Amino acid sequence: MIRCRTLETPLQVEFSSGEHTGVCDATPDKGGQGQGFRPHELLEAALGSCTSMIITMYAKNHGIALTGVGVSVTLDRSEPGITAFDCAITLSGDLTDEERQRLLRAARACPVRKTLSAKLIFREKGEVG
Repeated sequence: MIRCRTLETPLQVEFSSGEHTGVCDATPDKGGQGQGFRPHELLEAALGSCTSMIITMYAKNHGIALTGVGVSVTLDRSEPGITAFDCAITLSGDLTDEERQRLLRAARACPVRKTLSAKLIFREKGEVG
């Protein structure tokens, strides 16, 4: 569970898992200070991080000589009613073309990608204490 609470600086929000903490903020043109991640950047980070992790785990489990993964994610909401995540993956290591293809296929198994691809519903729980 992530808990969020507003901070004194307008539009800044602290989020915490109980173990780790971060700050979310709006850009100055939206009334924030730009001193933290924007909410949509957190979605991009979740997808990119999970993709990197799943590729790394797959490589380790299959003895593939992967030395690094880079993932860039951009959220595109320019078309009404459509949300697109544009992902670019860079793989490092002495990899064959077949291994690269296997790793890119493994990326599709990312649990965050599966979550974002599923039908979403939002349940309002009222005030939390």
